Amino acid sequence: MPYVNTLDLVNAAKGRGYAVPAINIVDPLTIKAIVEAADSVGSPVILQTSVKTVKSAGAGILHYAAKDAAEAASVGVSLHLDHCPDREVITLALKHGWSSVLFDASDRDLDQARKETAEVCEEAHALGASVESEIENIIGVEDGVGSDKAKHSYTVDQLIEVALETGTDLMAPQLGTAHGMYSAQPVLLPQRAREITSACDIAVVLHGGTGLSNAEFDEFIDAGVTKINISTALKRAYMTSALEYLKQCEQTNTWEPTKLFEPMIAASKDLLVTFAGIFHSTGKDGAAKGGAQ
Repeated sequence: MPYVNTLDLVNAAKGRGYAVPAINIVDPLTIKAIVEAADSVGSPVILQTSVKTVKSAGAGILHYAAKDAAEAASVGVSLHLDHCPDREVITLALKHGWSSVLFDASDRDLDQARKETAEVCEEAHALGASVESEIENIIGVEDGVGSDKAKHSYTVDQLIEVALETGTDLMAPQLGTAHGMYSAQPVLLPQRAREITSACDIAVVLHGGTGLSNAEFDEFIDAGVTKINISTALKRAYMTSALEYLKQCEQTNTWEPTKLFEPMIAASKDLLVTFAGIFHSTGKDGAAKGGAQ
């Protein structure tokens, strides 16, 4: 099916005991692999691009690859811009047909974050796209965006108030997780997600999923989280599979560039299948109302 709006995918998961895997792809190769794997297990999937990926691969190329892969699949597929504080890149992605964008205003004070989030929502909604908002920063740096220190923290009531005022579709609150690999056991806050989902209909997103246990994911899904982001695990799977193959090439002095793609594709597919199982999205086709550009 043509790729769809991210909000439709996550709304379809509400009350159904699963979350949609949101995987940070790095190139057209991983786009194709992730969508094919999602289709094979009947799971909806959100393809996420970092600002770095958009700038390195090109917005047009990524959009074409996502659209091409989605049209060959029978599950819901959306294209999402992850962690973007740069308004120009958001406009670029929206003009190229992204399904949704995460406007990361966690480096702004509350008034400025509120104002700019409303502007991004207006811009995105006019083009049929949805907006994920982050106004209190999730700890950790991802692809050059973020901070290892908490800059802004708000009450649940404040988060909901801002989201409703600005027209936010999806909310990324601080839930005790962090980007990257955990060096210590995190203090998770699934009850905070439950407070938000009990008080409003705005979709709640979990960032920093790599490294959590299956039981911890279940806690967040039970609390109403319907979108879970995975980035570091994909990067590790992608690059370690390439490293292992290159070591074999060095040992045998056999160099075939196209063969390098095979383990990287296989590792990406395995990762999606694994997380679709963990998030209970296997067999949930993610069929959504309407499509994206």
